[in-house]
Amino acid sequence: MFMDDDFLLHNEYSRRLYHDYAKNMPIFDYHCHLDPKEIYEDVKYENITQVWLYGDHYKWRAMRANGIEEKYITGDGSDYEKFLAWAKTVPMAMGNPLYHWTHIELKRYFNIDEVLNEKNAEVIWEKANKVIASGDFSARQLIANSNVKALCTTDDPVSDLKYHVLLKECKDFDVKVLPTFRPDRAIEIADKTFKIWLQQLEKASNMDIKNYEAYLEALKSRVHYFNSVGCKLADHSLTHVPYEETTKEEVAKIFDKANKGEAITKVEEDKFKTYTLYFFMCTYSEFGWAMQLHIGAMRSNNTLMFNKIGKDTGFDSPGDENIAFSLSRLMDLAAKEDKLPKTILYTLNPKDNYVLSTMAGNFQGGGVPGKIQFGAAWWFNDHKDGMMDQMKALYNCGLLSRFVGMLTDSRSFLSYARHEYFRRILCGLVGQWIKDEEIPKDIEFAGKMIQNICYNNIINYIGIPVEE
Repeated sequence: MFMDDDFLLHNEYSRRLYHDYAKNMPIFDYHCHLDPKEIYEDVKYENITQVWLYGDHYKWRAMRANGIEEKYITGDGSDYEKFLAWAKTVPMAMGNPLYHWTHIELKRYFNIDEVLNEKNAEVIWEKANKVIASGDFSARQLIANSNVKALCTTDDPVSDLKYHVLLKECKDFDVKVLPTFRPDRAIEIADKTFKIWLQQLEKASNMDIKNYEAYLEALKSRVHYFNSVGCKLADHSLTHVPYEETTKEEVAKIFDKANKGEAITKVEEDKFKTYTLYFFMCTYSEFGWAMQLHIGAMRSNNTLMFNKIGKDTGFDSPGDENIAFSLSRLMDLAAKEDKLPKTILYTLNPKDNYVLSTMAGNFQGGGVPGKIQFGAAWWFNDHKDGMMDQMKALYNCGLLSRFVGMLTDSRSFLSYARHEYFRRILCGLVGQWIKDEEIPKDIEFAGKMIQNICYNNIINYIGIPVEE
């Protein structure tokens, strides 16, 4: 039966592992793009389109591929018209993870078992909106009802973290909402908006930034502030992994050039990025944070659509640069000083699965289990095949048992269904090992390993006490 309780669980061992061990484990969503303001204000929705399609560029890409006009995707079409456009697209999405996610979300959040299509769209629209109107469907309720114990948002260093501070003071919401330090703009010295961001950093840090030394002091002051609000993670998006031999003195001169509005070369840019990333790694190590490197997203490829509707609207794809050498040397910079922090490596291009799974092994140590992680299948890879490929590279070259598991990387409060999807795939994998007698038929041991991957490993890795 399609999408029944044993979906993706093809033998008795997989079913036992999922239902007895994985299913009810809490969630720590340690990387997402939820808006802390919406969580604090406990935003409510008028209809399913608002909670399901607004901001979801995964669905937008599929609708464009199905020939849907932009009016009914990001344009001024009505919410019902946009829902109908998605309903027309779903039957065409078989094989795409969106097909499975859509129906898991309908089941879990709306108690709807029908397979969505154009014919039943109006009925499902009415059923879903009745659930939303019941009053048990706000941002906080969706998080709590998904068994989420903690989540980490994604925040620019210049953010005042106002809503994180307010959420810490909330007595009626016990889910931890923690910031993540995301200093992408801090290394983009060649970007035309760098000087604007520099002014924002001066204001946020209350410092006059006249040189590179002051720049680093200002950045460290923001790490201090984030740490005081509960931050335990940093995150960097690297389309290109930079590495150029340099010195702090040389980078200081490059900073001065850029600050004066003078053009800098690509080599100078990479020198600035290399040393500044080294500074960040040393700082994170000092504070006991973990660092995430999201590698290989080539963003905003369609200039026409970028100019019309902006970034993060569904026009990104994996890059194909070679990363092994530069990533190795960049990590080694900090490792030589014993200042490499706990690090999670993600790739958007699956060609680099074995690069990252083995790179992690190069820098393990310090008595920290899984100090360097090969992170979960990310973005264009967070489907059944991509998750299996990521875990295969991990267990072939490292320790699957120490894996910190799944995250949503999403702006949607319904995306926690992806944790269920991942857990079913994980249990299917381990259950097949048991069936094939590749590992002992010790369900309790395998089940505890799965529970660790689902939740316990990441809690221990980040070091956040969370009440069960």
